[in-house]
Amino acid sequence: MRYTILFSIFLFAILPGCNKEKFGTTPTLTFKSVNTTELHTGQLLQFTLSFTDAEGDLTDSIITQKIVPYCTGSTFSQFYALPGFPTTKNQAGDIIVTFGYNADPYTNISPKCQKNDTAIFKFALKDKAQHISDTVSSPTIILYY
Repeated sequence: MRYTILFSIFLFAILPGCNKEKFGTTPTLTFKSVNTTELHTGQLLQFTLSFTDAEGDLTDSIITQKIVPYCTGSTFSQFYALPGFPTTKNQAGDIIVTFGYNADPYTNISPKCQKNDTAIFKFALKDKAQHISDTVSSPTIILYY
């Protein structure tokens, strides 16, 4: 009897911890880092994001959005193409999203209202089954005019 109770406690304490790496049906996205929070003309802005996907069925792009509350001309939403990579079940990895401030060939994110932009960037992933990850946000980024 004593061993049965100890074994039961062991199962309830240890087994739930074994499933921590189980991936869900909806892809997950986590903000890891940004290379700078102050950007001048000619510089690149790189975001590093982590993802998981149980089915390995991510679409070919990540949804990106630049939000500038005081200059709607600088705000945009677009799909940022993901590089081709082999897909597998229970997939995890990093995505690097790069924008340029007047730096070809990257998407130009320069200020559009004749003053500095104070922007936040948001990102989300969608898979082929139309599941959308939570939206992750960057810290505030200042783009100097």
